[in-house]
Amino acid sequence: MDKSSSSLTAIALRRFKKNLWGVFSFAFIILLTVLAALAYVIAPDNSENANQMHLSIHSKPPGFEIAMLRIPGTQSESRFKHYIFGFPNTATEIPLLNYKVTDDKIIYKEYTDEPALALPKEITLDRFSGFETMQQVEEELIGKKRFILGTDKYGRDLLSRMLVGSRVSISIGIVAVIISLVVGIFFGALGGYYGGKTDAFVMWLVNIIWSIPTLLLVIAITLALGKGFWQVFVAVGLTMWVEVARVVRGQIIGMKQMQFVTAARALGYGNFRIILHHILPNIMAPVIVISAANFASAILVESGLSFLGLGAQPPIPSWGSIIKDHYSYIILGKPYLAMVPGIAIMLLTLAFMMTGNALRDALDVRAN
Repeated sequence: MDKSSSSLTAIALRRFKKNLWGVFSFAFIILLTVLAALAYVIAPDNSENANQMHLSIHSKPPGFEIAMLRIPGTQSESRFKHYIFGFPNTATEIPLLNYKVTDDKIIYKEYTDEPALALPKEITLDRFSGFETMQQVEEELIGKKRFILGTDKYGRDLLSRMLVGSRVSISIGIVAVIISLVVGIFFGALGGYYGGKTDAFVMWLVNIIWSIPTLLLVIAITLALGKGFWQVFVAVGLTMWVEVARVVRGQIIGMKQMQFVTAARALGYGNFRIILHHILPNIMAPVIVISAANFASAILVESGLSFLGLGAQPPIPSWGSIIKDHYSYIILGKPYLAMVPGIAIMLLTLAFMMTGNALRDALDVRAN
């Protein structure tokens, strides 16, 4: 028999593949991560923070389509950087109710919900540098623009805001989990391995943090560090390490009595090496599972903070802030403006929880 096929990793992988919902959830997380990374490449509005506003077409339903005149601004040289962080919003877009092209100008009416109040305006050819005729301007700068998920209350493309906002949710999960792992493993290993007064101090600290409601603790840390993008990441991460610490402590208390640890001590290995190279690799299975749960918790906490105005600050989009901007529309006949980000949060959280459950089953050594 091939030894690699019977290794614990191979067995766990085969178990995970048999869990249909776990595999589907993991694939969904990977897909959303790729979409978040390529947000400015695939988003219809690739301006910074997808913040191109058209107040005249605010709160339009999904599938709304309109003729749009685009007046180019200054072009940027560093295009690769902008594909990552968004393009400067230098162009001017004008939603058109109707228009007429003559030899040297465009006569148009800007879109409004009251067509009778629309006044004719005109733009001459000299506004379009690099174009020789108005027919060329019409062909290249006037076209239909479709808003697949509609527009928000400021006339911004909701699909683009959702794609760019997914970066916040994915990032908060990654950063918060990394912080919770570093802090939690440190304190858990310290208390579990050394015991005595060290363990008593660690558990006292864990119980103090545990007794404070998570949202209140995050709000307190956020207010201390200030409002902002990275401050929220740090605040959420610093409130989630206690679960990791408790799990690591419990696992190490049981593991440090094993024969291989005793053998490592007999060989003269230091405590740091024993913990890092011998104990931690053998207790990572439950830590991985709790990290998946912490991903979901971090996303929910960040969404709550953004809803309260303490998360990522405008114009940075986040799913929580989109709900905050549009929750009143639920009773105003346009509930999709708040439901779309709400459903996205629910699906992403559910995917992480389902993945965590699948990992728990796959890594359970007691399973047949």
